Amino acid sequence: MPLIEPLARVGRRASDITLEPGGLRPRHLIALKLLSDRGPASQQALADSLSLDPSNVVGLLNELEGRQLITRRRDSLDRRRHIVELSPRGEKALCRAFVRLQLVDDELLSALSVRERATLYDLL
Repeated sequence: MPLIEPLARVGRRASDITLEPGGLRPRHLIALKLLSDRGPASQQALADSLSLDPSNVVGLLNELEGRQLITRRRDSLDRRRHIVELSPRGEKALCRAFVRLQLVDDELLSALSVRERATLYDLL
């Protein structure tokens, strides 16, 4: 087993525990990050970016919309399409999650110097 696998497993578990109080899971975080980076997107474009079936994206977006982390509206040019946008509340939740995840990284990699961490990130 490659050395990185146990570290990745520990990191995933620590990340899940860290995100749990905010009610976010990694899939939520990825969708919110995409919307933050790229701006509003159609549900189909989001499904393509996430490599998910559109029917699975609907459930994910329902969860995020129910928590007011995103907004959905009909596309004014094509009423069949829905446009998804990160809400101000979603932006705040995303920022809080990344702060907490940085603390997890800091704890997991505390034995490494700044230079060693930079090398690790470059290698990954």
